[in-house]
Amino acid sequence: MIVERFKDYTSLSNYASDVVISEINKKKDALICAATGNSPIGLYKQLVSKSLDDGNFCKDLRIIGLDEWGKIPANHPITCEYYLKTKLINPLVIPEERTILFKTDPNHPFEECSRIQFELDSQGPIDICILGFGKNGHLGFNEPGPFLEPHTHVADLSVESMQHSMLESANVQPAYGLTLGIKDILSSRKIILLVTGSNKCSVTEDFLEGKISPKLPASFLWLHDNVECLIDENVFSEN
Repeated sequence: MIVERFKDYTSLSNYASDVVISEINKKKDALICAATGNSPIGLYKQLVSKSLDDGNFCKDLRIIGLDEWGKIPANHPITCEYYLKTKLINPLVIPEERTILFKTDPNHPFEECSRIQFELDSQGPIDICILGFGKNGHLGFNEPGPFLEPHTHVADLSVESMQHSMLESANVQPAYGLTLGIKDILSSRKIILLVTGSNKCSVTEDFLEGKISPKLPASFLWLHDNVECLIDENVFSEN
């Protein structure tokens, strides 16, 4: 794993965008796994800016969503689908047939996971996986626990996940999570981990120890041989 530290969020986002743009230039039809939340927003803005300058930049690009809040009405502003469509997919003008997104309120959640797994197995592996981790070290909704699920699954949401900023102003609450599994993530050709935000000092320090445990799902990234971990130094400012 390559660990790099940046003086602020802007410089981190600029570097991350350079890395992703370079990878896309190598493979125009790259399958990108896109996380939501505050960490990747700067990166996504840079990708949109690049596509405005170069109309052919994203003409073959494919997007798969990392996870989704379960039992939320379709097109609700708190859904990962809404986030990705408004901040990445629609601005990049990526058509629906080149996206793989969880349904937000599936009638049969386990069948929905099977559908996403089939699409990933058919179209994958993921070329570039863009991740952040939560205050408890989760990846997607791979939550801390005695074991981790390898593939796409329905997840019980932790207290920390239920306190996510995406839910702060919501008038509805998710009943569960839908997420790619840890093996799906680790099968990616390249992983970019963005470590930003407040109240993550302790979990970041634990992560950097490099000890692997299901109690810290992000620690499994140390098993992958092509990870760039980009850290905003302000993460440590709470000390």
